[in-house]
Amino acid sequence: MDAQKYTEQLYVAHPDPVLDHVLQSIREHGMPEISVKPGYGRLLTLLVATSGAKQVLEIGALGGYSGICLARGLPIDGKLVSLELHSDYAALANQNLEMAGFGGMVQYRVGEALQHLESLANEGRTFDFFFIDADKGNYPQYLDWAIRLGNPGAIIVGDNTLMNGRIMQEEVTSPSVAAMRAFNERIASDSRLLSVILPAYDGLAIARIR
Repeated sequence: MDAQKYTEQLYVAHPDPVLDHVLQSIREHGMPEISVKPGYGRLLTLLVATSGAKQVLEIGALGGYSGICLARGLPIDGKLVSLELHSDYAALANQNLEMAGFGGMVQYRVGEALQHLESLANEGRTFDFFFIDADKGNYPQYLDWAIRLGNPGAIIVGDNTLMNGRIMQEEVTSPSVAAMRAFNERIASDSRLLSVILPAYDGLAIARIR
């Protein structure tokens, strides 16, 4: 048994019917089964709660699994803005957030994330926490926007930073892999950030804006 399986089996005795329902709904709708892993979902809840975040921005909603994990860490007056390219994904995510009791906390914006990020900046919106889990080719731009829209001390989290191991394969030079390498290097070296990249599952970057 590897470390990931060991740690996950510790939680088997504590099932999560809400998140299990979300995974089932994603499967039934024929959507990609690429939600954040359970261990990282719990970490998202923990990070939102311990950081004291009240305004959270999610880039990539899928079926609402990560949205529920984020919302669980928010206070009663907290808000989640979720950007999702596909209207059917956003509709299912919204349905699942309502099922979980967080419908009043979340606002979905459908379409290209970069356009919505510019709109949020024009609206003067700022955030305490960012979760990036969308198209990998735009990760460096998403990081730039998170730093721009982040309040001092804001947390930035990016999923899939290892891209199933392709990041470590020097012969792989696709645009999405090149973009993720740039994102990882920025997370590690940008003087405005205090950061760590966790290698478990498919990699998770966590940074705090100084």
